[in-house]
Amino acid sequence: MSTHDSVLHIFLFPFLAQGHMIPIVDMAKLLSSRGIKITIVTTPLNSISISNSIKSSKSLYASNIHLLILKFPSAEVGLPDGCENLDFVISPAMIPKFISALNLLQTPFEEAVMEHRPHCIIADMFFPWANDVAAKVGIPRLNFHGSCFFSFCASEFVRIHQPYNHVSSETEPFLIPCLPRDITFTKMKLPEFVRENVKNYLSEFMEKALEAESTCYGVVMNSFYELEAEYADCYRNVFGRKAWHIGPLSLCNKETEEKAWRGNESSINEHECLKWLDSKKSNSVVYVCFGSIANFSFDQLKEIASGLEACGKNFIWVVRKVKGEEEKGEDEEWLPKGFEKRVEGKGMIIRGWAPQVLILEHPAVGGFVTHCGWNSTLEGVVAGVPMVTWPVSGEQFYNEKLVTEVLRIGVGVGVQKWVRIVGDFMKREAVEKAINRVMEGEEAEEMRNRAKEFAQMARNAIAENGSSYSDLDALIKELKWLSF
Repeated sequence: MSTHDSVLHIFLFPFLAQGHMIPIVDMAKLLSSRGIKITIVTTPLNSISISNSIKSSKSLYASNIHLLILKFPSAEVGLPDGCENLDFVISPAMIPKFISALNLLQTPFEEAVMEHRPHCIIADMFFPWANDVAAKVGIPRLNFHGSCFFSFCASEFVRIHQPYNHVSSETEPFLIPCLPRDITFTKMKLPEFVRENVKNYLSEFMEKALEAESTCYGVVMNSFYELEAEYADCYRNVFGRKAWHIGPLSLCNKETEEKAWRGNESSINEHECLKWLDSKKSNSVVYVCFGSIANFSFDQLKEIASGLEACGKNFIWVVRKVKGEEEKGEDEEWLPKGFEKRVEGKGMIIRGWAPQVLILEHPAVGGFVTHCGWNSTLEGVVAGVPMVTWPVSGEQFYNEKLVTEVLRIGVGVGVQKWVRIVGDFMKREAVEKAINRVMEGEEAEEMRNRAKEFAQMARNAIAENGSSYSDLDALIKELKWLSF
């Protein structure tokens, strides 16, 4: 390919959900710091949080990052105006419409690529048609994974070999074949369309994404080699695909303001939050957050509240805002009566978005109750904090296995069933028991020591000549060789 620009130019196209946009914006910062011109492709509403995150960067290279905004076809597919992000999809009936809208972005995206002629496209795996766009222009398309090597290998081996067909019940464990070590799973922890063996819009969506995965130029992972070396090798050797680990991407954010502005604007002043944490002893606070999509019934929220109160630990609990709740004041139906008064001084509830990286890295935080989304899992690793795992859907049950059985830096709360958006139900006693296991005693200390070791490995990986630093170097050299 003949050069039209002496500077490598990469299009980044994140899936339209906060959990996918956040690491892509971090990647943009990282790549721009290496002198690469970056164009992030997104839609009007999503451009606001992306723009704010870039503006918060103190890097001299932030000027290398540009936004290209495509109109989101809400009306064309019957979605309400402004429904441009998966976080705003509040009912299962809206999901196929959202997927249809994503597919309608292919033509305007292709037109943008034709006009700007980047040297490479790094697109989320859920834009399988980006392969066709890249092929038409004659440039490489790299897949971005919102997860890790372990989860991808485990889920693919389950999909290919279907070991769940040989068990007599949904709760009988089966061995996941071909993995470097023995990991068992149950049918209940698989997506509903897999365990029920049905073809629907979700299964078709995933099939197209995985087919594109096998034919794209390569894959970029937000992970680091030392964390899951066996599974990175498994991915490359068994599947025979190019892959580069360049994470943890969150570590590209150095300043307090940058960390506070990752994703949405925080619902709490980060300085007030840090001041509250400063008043607490080391490892005395448990942080509870289930990401931007997972939702729970009021009954489940009451159980979580009761479990937090019973364990007696200091806590920060992030709860998604539900429309209309903010007007209820102290009579909120999802809290036990008098809860906030009883935990005053010991507990902080954040309704909305929290500065998660800032909270996790504070010395007062000694445990993390998480839904096991990969961003949160990796941020917990980077902070060196042991975790209580509470997976809901997606690949989160595989991430739980990585945390609890491979890395041994967490314990499960006991969730048994994959439930899209609304999590499986757990009683307060299970919540209390799991939190106590990661916060006190010999087992907790052992997990914390291992977690701290992985945290140091993460920082070593992104340092000069570290594994992720070197893999990024190799990726950039290969892209330049292909382009110039």
